[in-house]
Amino acid sequence: MAFTNFIATASMALFFLLLLLVPSSKCMDLESHYRHKVPRSDVDLLEFPLNLEYFEAELFLYASLGYGLDKVAPNLTMGGPSPIGARAANLGPLIKDIILQFALQEVGHLKAIKTTVKGFPRPLLNLSAASFAKVMDNAFGHALKPPFDPYANEINFLLASYLVPYVGLTGYVGANPKLQGSVSKRLVAGLLGVESGQDAVIRALLYERAAWEVKPYGITVAEFTDRMSELRNKLGHDGLKDEGLVVPLHLGAEGKIKGNVLAGDKYSISYDRTPEEILRIVYGSGDESVPGGFYPKGGNGHIARSHLRWM
Repeated sequence: MAFTNFIATASMALFFLLLLLVPSSKCMDLESHYRHKVPRSDVDLLEFPLNLEYFEAELFLYASLGYGLDKVAPNLTMGGPSPIGARAANLGPLIKDIILQFALQEVGHLKAIKTTVKGFPRPLLNLSAASFAKVMDNAFGHALKPPFDPYANEINFLLASYLVPYVGLTGYVGANPKLQGSVSKRLVAGLLGVESGQDAVIRALLYERAAWEVKPYGITVAEFTDRMSELRNKLGHDGLKDEGLVVPLHLGAEGKIKGNVLAGDKYSISYDRTPEEILRIVYGSGDESVPGGFYPKGGNGHIARSHLRWM
């Protein structure tokens, strides 16, 4: 009996020892993965999204706090220039709280990417009201009067925000199948999850207000999103990859509904974009080799700079 009890006790002790030695799912987070080497072929694809992550971080930080990375996390800028024209937005408590959450999530995204690969300095960003106004003018094919100001009120800022996370998530969808390493795929999947969530929140808030008229233009929120999506499709030069909040019936989910709170293809699968398509859109030029728009001097990193041979 004593020998049996000894065996049972020893087995139980060994069992608990093994539990301590085997990593739990909670331990298998990105931090533990970052010690592993990222394949060289993945580096450029992981670094490129920093261009958009910097954009989102600065836009959301300034809108909610009135200041950006230079104060919140100056080490992440790697000495890159401060953004042009960014400022606090006129937001109510709820929207301000949501945008601040987004802002801090973007700080986390910058840290996650830079913990995995070296990264590059913050590019020069033009986040001025005039820069957003130009996008809206291009979307409608004429100058809005008065010029669109993204910081003026909640509706305007939500519409301006509509421009950002969706472009980033299509880039992550496009990059994922090209990645070789498990660390890279885990990182991009995690980034994609949160970017998609941000886009869903923004679209849902706008969908709730789809029939509202954006003052003083007399144009509905839904029409604004349609025009912005059409512009992105045009600039991207690769067909339909962007949809507004209300679509023709045949473009809705299963061809049975016009509401389009989440954009997707005929199978409700997220669209994908290449880095070149993204550059064409955020430059506002329709050409990955012609910077402008939100990136007066172009994006940073090997992919973006490789298209700027004349600079």
